[in-house]
Amino acid sequence: MSTLIRNGLVINATGSHAADVLIEGEHIAAIVTPGFDVQADEVIDAAGKYVIPGGIDVHTHMEMPFGGTQSADTFETGTTAAAWGGTTTIVDFAVQPKGSSLLSTMDKWHSKADGNCAIDYGFHMIISDVTDESLKEMESCIAQGVNSFKMFMAYPGVFYATDGEILRAMQKARETGATIMMHAENGIAIDQLVAQALASGLGDPVQHGLTRPPELEGEATSRAIQLAKVTGSPLYIVHLSAAQALDAVTAARDTGQNVFAETCPQYLYLSLEDLARPGFEGAKYVASPPLRPKEHQSSLWRGLRTNDLSVVSTDHCPFCFKDQKQLGLGDFSKIPNGMPGVEHRVDLLHQGVVKGEITRERWVEIASTTPARMFGMYPRKGVIAPGADADVVIYDPAATQTISSETHHMAVDYSAYEGFEVTGKVDTVFSRGRKVIADGAYHGSTGHGRFVSRDLNQYLV
Repeated sequence: MSTLIRNGLVINATGSHAADVLIEGEHIAAIVTPGFDVQADEVIDAAGKYVIPGGIDVHTHMEMPFGGTQSADTFETGTTAAAWGGTTTIVDFAVQPKGSSLLSTMDKWHSKADGNCAIDYGFHMIISDVTDESLKEMESCIAQGVNSFKMFMAYPGVFYATDGEILRAMQKARETGATIMMHAENGIAIDQLVAQALASGLGDPVQHGLTRPPELEGEATSRAIQLAKVTGSPLYIVHLSAAQALDAVTAARDTGQNVFAETCPQYLYLSLEDLARPGFEGAKYVASPPLRPKEHQSSLWRGLRTNDLSVVSTDHCPFCFKDQKQLGLGDFSKIPNGMPGVEHRVDLLHQGVVKGEITRERWVEIASTTPARMFGMYPRKGVIAPGADADVVIYDPAATQTISSETHHMAVDYSAYEGFEVTGKVDTVFSRGRKVIADGAYHGSTGHGRFVSRDLNQYLV
């Protein structure tokens, strides 16, 4: 089956130009001059629309156990929702329980995802148990296309790693070329603040933000950067939310250190005020790191323009308000941490274009191209070019929509962006040449998505 997309504006990270895009089978076959005589089984007129590479969300948590429950989206529902929003690849986190092996964890995540995804997918590995065996298993994971390993400076007793354990994992990463991803918050200090708040009778959701101050994200980020400097390991800071943490990343990058960082739409558009909504409504916005005061948002947008923030992912980890978030009624520390968002990342980032915060090319770069390069999928993915996978989105920049739980496709009973009016909307989505979204309908199928075996970080110098 061949498809010709005519009359669109092709946008890559490197520039934009009017061109027609020919898809043959699972790949992009050619980029041709508009109007050039090309035959195809189907011709789509994309006049007035953008033709962009499919979005790549490199931070999701489908079916993830947390706090006695698990995230509401399965790999089937989560990847279907992602497709509706113009994302054609996710990289999910396989969670190593303490006392288990990395390889058995990888097998478990394959059993969850394989045959159940609507779009392509890969894995990162969460290391929660640093031992001689797990460090050795990092090599086997890399051989199987999983070469990024997340660690936590937060959540003592669950995921927390000591500085010594982090140092050992970073040494292995330096040896193998893998990338260490870091949740950078000072969990030891945070736990003390949480205990003090609860002892004082302060149990409302806003306390989640107040007991995880931005200074403790900045401190942990700085400490992770120094450990990476000592070991020579590359470092990727996940879900950066605070100006203090961004300052530390910027300073390290200015010296040429291989430090990278992502932020998330919730930190660009939501704030501590949402955590302080009346009653228990703030529980909908509980995630870690927490939402920050609004003044941090301008720093994050600036970081995206300067490339000190290189990627925008969602940290999609949905828990239903009813039954799941409500586990923390009266005790904010028991509210499952996470928010839904995989469906709306591309649209929310497009608002940055509409408002003049970023260019169209930068939109594509942070949503698709840089994630592909950072996590070893480029040029298979992340670009509209001959030979690339035909992960192609036709995007209508003039369409308007209102985000709502009544119309989204994620398996969660609320939207963190309820009532947001946005400009721009996905029109048509191809995943490896297969049309999965078109004419306001889903045409994909469970099991179409394939596991992506990833190469090493292409930005390492």
